[in-house]
Amino acid sequence: MSYENILYEEEGALALITINRADKHNAISLATLDDLHAGVDRAAENDAVRVIAITGAGGRSFASGSDLSEVLHRDFRKALEPIVQGLADKLERTPKPTIAAIDGICMGGGLEVALGCDLRVATPKSRFATPEGKLGIIPGGGATARLPRIVGRGWGMEMMLMGEPIDAERALQIGLVTRLVEPEELLPEVRRMAEHLAKFAPFVPRTMKAMVHFGMEASLAGALMFEKYAQGALVQTEDKVEGITAFLDKRDPEFKGK
Repeated sequence: MSYENILYEEEGALALITINRADKHNAISLATLDDLHAGVDRAAENDAVRVIAITGAGGRSFASGSDLSEVLHRDFRKALEPIVQGLADKLERTPKPTIAAIDGICMGGGLEVALGCDLRVATPKSRFATPEGKLGIIPGGGATARLPRIVGRGWGMEMMLMGEPIDAERALQIGLVTRLVEPEELLPEVRRMAEHLAKFAPFVPRTMKAMVHFGMEASLAGALMFEKYAQGALVQTEDKVEGITAFLDKRDPEFKGK
């Protein structure tokens, strides 16, 4: 399958999707969104893929935002469509762990794509912002909801109201990203993370991911009860028996996803 705006590669357990519009700072056009949806769907449907990562080509930008030449002509009806929000939702809801590998500019719609991922890894030269207010609009890809949930209301307000970029060190301090690595180590780090996640029983990352997302939306009592039922399901799997037996036998487990 070929794509016009992304590169798609499968490396063992990792599906790496690269936004390939370096001459446009990887601005996210509607056609790019279509390709990204197709790439994520392809990875999600392949049982051999355990982790999905998104990055940007060119070494200058993860994604600079939505393609403003399209936003300029967007009307109310079009604005109500999922657009970037739909892709972020898909990344959040797919059972497989998702990683945003960020090197350079990560702003506007690009940041909103990254916010839909479970994990965000960046390089020291990365910059983050929600500059939509300077354009006479507000974020429409999920930032007003996801950003405060990830970094807290204070920093969410700071970033959205002020619209000023923050650097990678600040992003690490506030929890927007969880790892900083040098540019040449970005993809090797993502590959190491994918290899690590692939060693878990297949039900484990997907269940943990579901628990966190559900728990953030539910009451504490509801989230705790759901957690117990989810654990109750996993303790009945063959992989649980294998995992504990392997630990006691001091050997590596051989999980089968059963």
